[in-house]
Amino acid sequence: MNVTSANVTAVLQYRDSFSKAVTKNVIVVVLGIFINYINAGLIYTFCKHQIFYMNPRYILFIHLVVNDMLQVTLTVILFVISYTIYTINVSLCCIFILFALFTTENTPLNLACMAVECYIAICVPLRHVQICTVKRTLMLIGLIWKTSMLSVLSDLFITLATEPLDFFHSKVFCIRQTVFPNPIIIKKRDITYSVFLVLVWITIFYTYFRILFTAKTASRDAKKARNTILLHGFQVLLCMTTYAAPQLLTVLQQWFPKNYTDSLFACYIIVQILPRSISPIIYGVRDNTFRRYHLKKYLLCSVKANKP
Repeated sequence: MNVTSANVTAVLQYRDSFSKAVTKNVIVVVLGIFINYINAGLIYTFCKHQIFYMNPRYILFIHLVVNDMLQVTLTVILFVISYTIYTINVSLCCIFILFALFTTENTPLNLACMAVECYIAICVPLRHVQICTVKRTLMLIGLIWKTSMLSVLSDLFITLATEPLDFFHSKVFCIRQTVFPNPIIIKKRDITYSVFLVLVWITIFYTYFRILFTAKTASRDAKKARNTILLHGFQVLLCMTTYAAPQLLTVLQQWFPKNYTDSLFACYIIVQILPRSISPIIYGVRDNTFRRYHLKKYLLCSVKANKP
């Protein structure tokens, strides 16, 4: 029995009690709705004011927010399916997994681009308007999606070439390892993730230290940009747990086979939910412009509207 089969067997063998399963699903669904509600408010604010959708910084941010909403929605659906239906058709599972992977891999790339934009705004302010245009920002977002799609779609092509047609009509427990089982895919994934992480971390460190040196003699904006990149770095660090999760879950399954479902739940919260809760904090709360238009106007107006 290979590692993937062992993990799936552990999930099916040591299933949670009904009360524990309901509790976990309620927690996940409530967290997903809460994060998406906040993000939807940010998107509404973005669309209502020209100051946002003409600014490359906020365009990159709102792309991250939309990406996070898709990712949270898909992973919550997959989580609930794992407790209710257990197994689904491979073809349907492929669609869910592919889009979940697209959005997961988009996040660190988007954060790296946002760090570069901060660096240009602080360290090369006179050229910021020429370099960071709306058109170039949209082209950059397209490049992010193309990069993640090239990385992920190769898994599908390898599976189509190596698995029999009957495999795509069968039902499986819907995780990446079961729909893309070829060992070559795992090796390719490890190499791709390593390259992505090295490039993202080099970008984060370079931009942070350049802004750090600028912030010693520059304005308060430079120091705020430095702190923003620190938060981006922390967010990327959380995203890195996605890449280490398969190995960690394998170890936990060997050590605590009867508590494997609890390990899956904890990893899901840390790896999938927690990183997506940081974006609203960085711009929805810390950013003065978003706070002025969003928190003070829409949230306070909604409170007044609810008063008798």
